[in-house]
Amino acid sequence: MIAGHDQVINVVQGDFEISDRPNVILTTVLGSCVAVCLYDPVRQIGGMNHFLLPYGDSGGGVSMRYGTYAMELLINGLLKKGARKERLEAKVFGGARMNEKLRDIGSSNAAFAKEFLAEENIPIIAESLAGNAARRIRQWPTTGRVRQLLVENPTEIPVERPAPMPRTPKEDITLF
Repeated sequence: MIAGHDQVINVVQGDFEISDRPNVILTTVLGSCVAVCLYDPVRQIGGMNHFLLPYGDSGGGVSMRYGTYAMELLINGLLKKGARKERLEAKVFGGARMNEKLRDIGSSNAAFAKEFLAEENIPIIAESLAGNAARRIRQWPTTGRVRQLLVENPTEIPVERPAPMPRTPKEDITLF
């Protein structure tokens, strides 16, 4: 149960959040996307990301929808707030195959997350990956606790689409 004074922050696709406040709960809904929850038990700080694809194409810009960038931002954000890399623990969720007729992006996302964390020497202490059910994830970043709820009816969750690219403010546009 979420108390009335808790602040619930939704981590949307292509985003991440970090907190060391005890009243904050981070949440997201996953299908084929993956969320990595990191936690430093000494500093009592944690964070979550939510990415769509493991790697970006070579012609595009850097984007949080890609796992490589999402992981770097989450780890570096935690380090800037006092976490220590050697103390980080990971919990990994998502990577479902939501449609049997389409390419299995979920398994690529799950494999990427596990490989990345292994290369960075960050232990995975819990995971719930693959399958064909969507997941609703809640993380209490100051305790490292994560709760997963399998979503029985995937029509109840929003369809995952790439996050829109940021638009240039109108003041910066020069017309010829």
